[in-house]
Amino acid sequence: MRDRDAHKKHEKFYSPAGAGSSLRSPVYDVRKIWKPHWFQGNRKKNNYFEGWYFKNVSASGEHCWSFIPGVSLNGEDTHAFVQVINGQTGETWYFRYPPESFSFSSSSFTIKIDQNTFSDSGLYLDMDQRGQTFKGNLEFKNIVGYPATLRRPGIMGWYRYAPFMECYHGIVSLHHEITGNLNHNGTNLNFHDGSGYIEKDWGSSMPSAWVWIQTNHFNTPNTSFMLSVARIPWIGKTFTGFLGFFLHKNKVITFATYTGARLVKLENERNKVGIEIQGKKHRLLLEGHNNSNGPLNAPMLGKMDRVIHESIDSEIDVQVISPDGEILFEGTGKNAGLEMVGNLDMLKP
Repeated sequence: MRDRDAHKKHEKFYSPAGAGSSLRSPVYDVRKIWKPHWFQGNRKKNNYFEGWYFKNVSASGEHCWSFIPGVSLNGEDTHAFVQVINGQTGETWYFRYPPESFSFSSSSFTIKIDQNTFSDSGLYLDMDQRGQTFKGNLEFKNIVGYPATLRRPGIMGWYRYAPFMECYHGIVSLHHEITGNLNHNGTNLNFHDGSGYIEKDWGSSMPSAWVWIQTNHFNTPNTSFMLSVARIPWIGKTFTGFLGFFLHKNKVITFATYTGARLVKLENERNKVGIEIQGKKHRLLLEGHNNSNGPLNAPMLGKMDRVIHESIDSEIDVQVISPDGEILFEGTGKNAGLEMVGNLDMLKP
């Protein structure tokens, strides 16, 4: 990071319990509830994962790269990692690091893995493993965060307070601007005037089945969309739940199970998914078209040994409709992330 982040040099950093000394502070435990982008696993020792998803797209759309830093606490295989996705080719890489290389700030969203730093103000990369190198610095500005209140401390709503959830979800940035360059194996990647998105997951395992869709690359500036539909186990039962948002004209519309919205339709083919959601004030129609897929590692009881596939060069057609049938928004989001994992028949209403 540059000089504008110089104050962060005085922050204290800690490692999770399974990887060394940790932060056991009641003050931090309370503050992190309303700051889901902060590291949540400061008291975890085993069967736990936490990862952040940084998506970066250049102004021209020529470069689309996602970086997923995180930590896996699972006994002998405890380690830190950075996963990388090339959205144009579907290529992926898994950079593995010793657990002690991971640390987190006690007063902001900043994590470090070896020589790499990730925060809500930017990222710095210096990775070199198995013939793959990534170096450079990206700065983020004009971050649009998801609003947090006592009733809804993040995108999960009151479910954020629910204990024993298999997986929790957080939004760091619905949309932001990017400046800077990265270098991959000697090739310059120019992200000046680009745009980005950041979210995260933490818990023990990802769901058995889910659809995840995200894009903030519409013809209308500063428009962003994300939806996740998943099969959720909780206290001996399972149910289909969903959460998502639509950002447009500086307003955030939330579509989620806890808002009383209903999943009306979910249809899927090999590379396409269609979803309809009926909310109290809006109806959402979308269709996603999957393109280049790349394999990623996903957690099972904290261990990163489940393989899923993701595309970040998909296209998503989105309609938002008022109760009287007026089309409030209609557009196609490009450079979209799309995951269709597991038996999706489990999700259908």
